Amino acid sequence: MNTADAGQVLAASSDVLNVIAAFAGGLIVSGLLIWAVRFGMTVRRAESDPPRPEEQPRLPESGPVHEERERREPDEVPHASQESERLMPHNLHSSGTKRGEDQSRPRWTPGNSGSFGSGGSGRT
Repeated sequence: MNTADAGQVLAASSDVLNVIAAFAGGLIVSGLLIWAVRFGMTVRRAESDPPRPEEQPRLPESGPVHEERERREPDEVPHASQESERLMPHNLHSSGTKRGEDQSRPRWTPGNSGSFGSGGSGRT
């Protein structure tokens, strides 16, 4: 047998092995996809049904809830009565702000441009 013929036989057998490997890989991937779809279908069957129209949330009888606006001001951390006393979490307030004393909305003053960069002269 010639050396060139042996190289062609090896190349041909390598091509056949590559085709078989690609085909087997495709079968494995398609099998995994089919399994994933069937598994998803069984999981979906086990879930509860979606809510019916009469079970959907509804507006309250009084109508939609509107947002409330209020002015907040910082709520200072209480000081310990003695320097050696530690503040514990239950000594602190639940929020860092509290409802402000003055709830009136700030109004525009004459001569104020109203926004930054609007081209007006602004407050003079």
